[in-house]
Amino acid sequence: MSDIDQTGIIRIARAGQAQDEPAQPLILGERVRDLRKERGWTLEQAASQAGVARSTLSKIENGQMSPTYEVLRKLAQGLSISVPQLFTPPSRPQASGRMAVTTAAEGQAQATATYEHRLLAGAFRGKQMLPYTARIRARSLDEFGGWVRHDGEEFLYVLTGIVRLYTEFHEPVDLRRGDSAYYDASMGHNVISLSPEDATILWVTSLV
Repeated sequence: MSDIDQTGIIRIARAGQAQDEPAQPLILGERVRDLRKERGWTLEQAASQAGVARSTLSKIENGQMSPTYEVLRKLAQGLSISVPQLFTPPSRPQASGRMAVTTAAEGQAQATATYEHRLLAGAFRGKQMLPYTARIRARSLDEFGGWVRHDGEEFLYVLTGIVRLYTEFHEPVDLRRGDSAYYDASMGHNVISLSPEDATILWVTSLV
């Protein structure tokens, strides 16, 4: 048996639990978010899989709405689980022992007019963050078609050269080898190289 209260907290009576014992609370929004992140999906990807609006999924994960059964059914179908599994507390997390090594000669290259990305740990599925190096080709904001923005947070670390980080809400900042920046990636941002040669950076993006 499970009951959903108006705050999105699910009270679950486990098998063998006395009726007068307090049920263990499970917060639906946190459960849905955990299931989504286990699959390495963004909000957009999960919403598309479930056939619901991104704003609806965001409200559910943040405990801002109590979903109807039809929405719960869509979420479960999109996550490839049953509806009852949405109400089942996760088992105690255990170390999986997963590891991925990317040598200097490896890495999936993705070149654009402004950056040349090299994805790291590309074979690692269900990542919680996306690491990659980038060679910064751009020398001017005019080379971009507008701000780059996406979900999650981002960490930038300069490996070689000098870069200028432009952001939507802050003054531009120049960063040299060993300097770093951590910022909200939904805020517009662009990076150019100030060096005669292309600068290189390490980028780590959270997958939310």
